[in-house]
Amino acid sequence: MATPEFLRTLLTTPGPSGYETPVAKVWREAAAAFADVSADTVGSSVARVSGTAGGPLTAVIGHIDEIGVIVTHIDDDGFLRFEGVGGWDPIILVGQRVTLSTKDGEIDGVIGKKPIHLMKPDDRKNVPELKDLHIDIGAKDGDDARARVRVGDVAVIAGEPVELPNDRVVSRAMDNRLGAFVAFEAARLVAEAGGAPGDVAAVAAVQEETNLVGSRTSVFSLQPDVAIVVDVTFATDQPGVQLGELSRQPFGSGPSITRGSMVHPVVTELLIETAEAESIPYTLSAAGRATGTDADAVHLTRGGIPTAVVSIPLRYMHSPVEMVQLGDVHATAKLIAAFAQRVSADTSFLR
Repeated sequence: MATPEFLRTLLTTPGPSGYETPVAKVWREAAAAFADVSADTVGSSVARVSGTAGGPLTAVIGHIDEIGVIVTHIDDDGFLRFEGVGGWDPIILVGQRVTLSTKDGEIDGVIGKKPIHLMKPDDRKNVPELKDLHIDIGAKDGDDARARVRVGDVAVIAGEPVELPNDRVVSRAMDNRLGAFVAFEAARLVAEAGGAPGDVAAVAAVQEETNLVGSRTSVFSLQPDVAIVVDVTFATDQPGVQLGELSRQPFGSGPSITRGSMVHPVVTELLIETAEAESIPYTLSAAGRATGTDADAVHLTRGGIPTAVVSIPLRYMHSPVEMVQLGDVHATAKLIAAFAQRVSADTSFLR
């Protein structure tokens, strides 16, 4: 199965938290082919497909931001110091090529550190911290670097998606361009089918990786009757992952539907019923408290919004080699589109 061209474009367009405008523009332009598209001052995007029978408004939310780094200091030798935008394991950044977004366009750089040959034996055993790393853009000195880059410019790891055997794709930004893609695709499938009983609003929310801002402001404005948050979760078929603290959700098992204290049981059960009626494979996961997704903000907005979480199994999260199985992505979109078509004016979310 080839990577959809739209998904590939989402994955290769930079957009760290707070700097999502380029990738949001890509999403909006594509969604305009089948939906009414709007944007807000925070940067989130909505693609709304009109309903046919007075049913509830369903919001399908995937955050479109990715993790990155932000320049905090430019020294007199021309090296850039930085901190993370979102959560990084610093060891992953060592030796990476990066693309910086500046006022004059994109420029290339590399993340460097002291060579192992110059480290003391005890230091070689230590895991590097962000403060031990720097970005080198090839500047001859500080003035040269400052003419090209400003404090506050952001960077993402450079690299194209790679297709592997067995329907698997590797890329940075899978977390969570996949969610934004699924929200888009679910709305597109509904539009293609002639609509659902109620309006369906796909939301590409911003700033999830830093503070859940985009989802909170979007649903406050939309006032949906029900919300499905789409994110990635940990695939359990890789070395080092222990079942017990995680539920079993390997590649090829379809979307993972979260059950737990915060998610709405009526919405969750309807998702399970839909998956079984449509013969869509799925797994269940559990969350005793927060889910670690935009749902944590969505469910308590205004007077409370019935909210569920549907996740896509992913390997190597928060790295430049995040891996997914495309069949799981398409199954997730299919499930949510079918859910929206089953929710009617008679559906009650009272508990």
